[in-house]
Amino acid sequence: MSTKPAVYKKIIAFLSMAILFLLITNYLALHELDKARRGNSPLVDEIMKEPVSKIVPASESKKRAGTIVLVIDDFGYRDDKISDGFLELGVSITCAIIPGHKQTTKFAQKASAAGQEVIIHMPMESSVPTSGKEDYSIKAGMTSEEIEWRVREVIKEIPEAVGMNNHQGSKVTTNGKVMSVIGSVLKKNKKYFIDSRTTPETVGEQTMRSLGVPTTRRHVFLDNDSDMKKISAQLNELVKIARKQGSALGIGHARANTLEVLKNEIPGLLAEGFQFKFASNIVN
Repeated sequence: MSTKPAVYKKIIAFLSMAILFLLITNYLALHELDKARRGNSPLVDEIMKEPVSKIVPASESKKRAGTIVLVIDDFGYRDDKISDGFLELGVSITCAIIPGHKQTTKFAQKASAAGQEVIIHMPMESSVPTSGKEDYSIKAGMTSEEIEWRVREVIKEIPEAVGMNNHQGSKVTTNGKVMSVIGSVLKKNKKYFIDSRTTPETVGEQTMRSLGVPTTRRHVFLDNDSDMKKISAQLNELVKIARKQGSALGIGHARANTLEVLKNEIPGLLAEGFQFKFASNIVN
């Protein structure tokens, strides 16, 4: 019987030590939490030293970048490494394919199979003498029936196409009557229209809007000058517009220097948070 008090004393001593340990642990935890709240925690101090740009969530950073739409004209003339290079850029591009050429059908199929967007690069009469596919070009003096027939035939030739932009056309795109006929065919066939704006007097965009044809305009020509530094400068201009207004559409051509500039600069633009989308994503 005399051993029981000794056992009880040991149990009480053990429980007392356990309670003391828990109290000390809890105190230390609360102390660290209070330091963090006051900004004295090493972790908090480290975060506060970081520039704001480094701690902004990636999603918010991308919102501040913008959407870039690349329309590459004049596919159909060739089917080679340069043409293939545009399909292999790793971003969405809209391929504007000239009708009536040897590689037209083949490249339209190839671009579509590669997951890229295809549109018709429709030859239209210019206000200055030009050469081109007379059998396909739309001219200001044509009847409505002739214009409708030509647009329908081209749609049949390039069934992968979801839209159209004008090749040349500084004379036709200033003619509201002709553009209305083109727009009526596009609307019936559920195609969109990009006004390449080869002349400041164009009525293409406004005519399409009046007809309810989804449309947009070109903001920058990337390679009117084939010098790589100048192409890069034009691409920077496109980036500025996209950053300022949310999206911007640039037109380039299936040329070696244009391809090289895009290959060099697209990775950096992606890293900045810019998105590359099809023209169909921004028409309205």
